[in-house]
Amino acid sequence: MADINKLIPIILKWEGGFVNDPDDLGGATNKGVTIGTYEYYCKLKGYPKPTIERLKNISDEQWKDILKTLYWDKWQADNINNQSIANILVDWVWASGGYGIKLPQKILNVQIDGVVGNKTLQALNNYPNQKELFDKIKQERIDFIDRIIAGRPANKKFRNGWLNRINDFEYTP
Repeated sequence: MADINKLIPIILKWEGGFVNDPDDLGGATNKGVTIGTYEYYCKLKGYPKPTIERLKNISDEQWKDILKTLYWDKWQADNINNQSIANILVDWVWASGGYGIKLPQKILNVQIDGVVGNKTLQALNNYPNQKELFDKIKQERIDFIDRIIAGRPANKKFRNGWLNRINDFEYTP
């Protein structure tokens, strides 16, 4: 089964420190956590409404809990048999929200509802050729990036970084 601790260094490799790029629709971001995500997380946990200053100083423990609670657990990734597939899927949700579930559901030919349930997990884990599935997911992520840029050309400046990140994922059985 997949292990979140194997994904953490991969995500941190691509997520720098604090940025507030006016072209990034996510707004203020630290280690890949946007201010909107941080506000949602704090509300979910009953914490006070966060400030940008608190986002800048997010602890490693809180960052990991955000990754687990809002992304890893959405994919029920503890129940995914292949670590490579868990990594690329959870990273997709991290980067693109619900599209990181709905588009893989399309590939798996299950109901596209953005919710990972037993049927999605069964289709994922029982896919006959896991390498082929990984490659399809990776290609769909690349195609998704191109559709984002076509819809919002200002995102073109992020394309190389996004593609480098996606292409950094490799399949291992």
